[in-house]
Amino acid sequence: MTDNESKELAPAQLEDLPEDIRNAVVRAGWKGLMPVQERAIPYMLERRDLMVQSRTGSGKTGAFVLPILHQIDSTSKSCQALILVPTRELALQVSTEATKLSGDSGVRVVAVYGGVAYGPQIDGFKAGAHIVVGTPGRVLDHLLKGALSLNGLDFLIFDEADRMLSMGFYPDMKKVQRYLPDRALCSTMFSATFPPSVVRLAHDFLYEPETLSLSADHVHVTDTTHVYHVVGAMDKDRALVRVIEIENPDSAIIFCNRKDEVHYVATVLKRFGYDAEELSADLSQNARERVLGRLRAGSLRFLVATDVAARGIDIPELSHVIQYSPPEDPEAYIHRAGRTGRAGATGEAITFAAGLEKAELGKIARRFKIDMEERELPTDEDVERVVSERLTALLEAKRRDRDKLRVERMQRFMRLAKELAENDDERELLAMLLDDMYQDSLHAPPAGAVAVPEESPAKSQSGDKGGAKPRKRRKRPPRN
Repeated sequence: MTDNESKELAPAQLEDLPEDIRNAVVRAGWKGLMPVQERAIPYMLERRDLMVQSRTGSGKTGAFVLPILHQIDSTSKSCQALILVPTRELALQVSTEATKLSGDSGVRVVAVYGGVAYGPQIDGFKAGAHIVVGTPGRVLDHLLKGALSLNGLDFLIFDEADRMLSMGFYPDMKKVQRYLPDRALCSTMFSATFPPSVVRLAHDFLYEPETLSLSADHVHVTDTTHVYHVVGAMDKDRALVRVIEIENPDSAIIFCNRKDEVHYVATVLKRFGYDAEELSADLSQNARERVLGRLRAGSLRFLVATDVAARGIDIPELSHVIQYSPPEDPEAYIHRAGRTGRAGATGEAITFAAGLEKAELGKIARRFKIDMEERELPTDEDVERVVSERLTALLEAKRRDRDKLRVERMQRFMRLAKELAENDDERELLAMLLDDMYQDSLHAPPAGAVAVPEESPAKSQSGDKGGAKPRKRRKRPPRN
């Protein structure tokens, strides 16, 4: 990295930015730039790769859209910016904001996502989409069909990268990589957390990325994000399942305060279809060795344990710690939460608090000066939306892997599929099949863990069977 590239850039002042950016801010009705925008925009204007830890609502969309709009050539019909997002909802949100910020500049934005017809999206490409915002799976579909070309690409953005991995998009993202131009791009990754799987993803796609560290009130880089949900004492089991469904952790320890609680939680998770094992003082030595063997092999996704049983156990790549109840000893909170966010990665510590437990959690936060974020529990509707999109991604990926003979063979069932979908009584059969497939996917290792071997990023790229060949990214020359 050159001295020019390694130099930390001062935050942007709105009055010093190009006129078109200032006009876009006025058009959006913003009073000024948000911290993430002030810090990220100067780097993107210099086309330096970035990793930014940011939460929803921090203003991150403007942080990458504004500098992209300033550098788009609206006279060209080529796609110059690809923004990958985890869900159709976010694709629509980002594309809507980009369209609003672009005003009458002539920049065209197209949102692409699964579950809808291809036609309107292809029409958008033909009209000359400058910015494509989409889910990795649907973007890959268009690339495979030849409907979308990335030869003119200058900007590659990963928005909510951790959620993209939790949705199972890693294999699709690696396949998209094959279609990226073999030259330097300005690549930026935004993520609420940077667990090891996301860090490896950054090394795959970004060129010597710099990491932004901002005020703790807005965007910040920390080892662990501390979150709690207020939940009724009798509702914790269902709350746990809903949070796991939304978060889809690569790996997690779920801490309980009592042995009977450990057994109950492990049983609930197993019955719901998750790969979970319990660890408590009541476990026989043979059973304990079996569980520890799975831990060492990296084949166990959820470990449910008491503090005593988990003492001395280390899982190096742990994305989440979930506390079914706050610990009775405040010091134990630090030991629990400290099991994630290691070796330069970040993680999330999630706690369920019922009744007076919220007050106890507040005392722990004040004692150890921890910034704890209260979040609303996901609703059943939230879970339905997320798992539907995740399953759609799985199904579309499965269809892409079918050869011509299998595609021809499945035509036998197209009429039956239509009849089942249109019949209220028979629709339950389709739901049953979808549920079975989704539950089977819960027993597979997480997407990030499957696709990213436990080895160096360089080796991981070269050994990616069926994936992209590693691109030789030339060093970016200093901008004049």
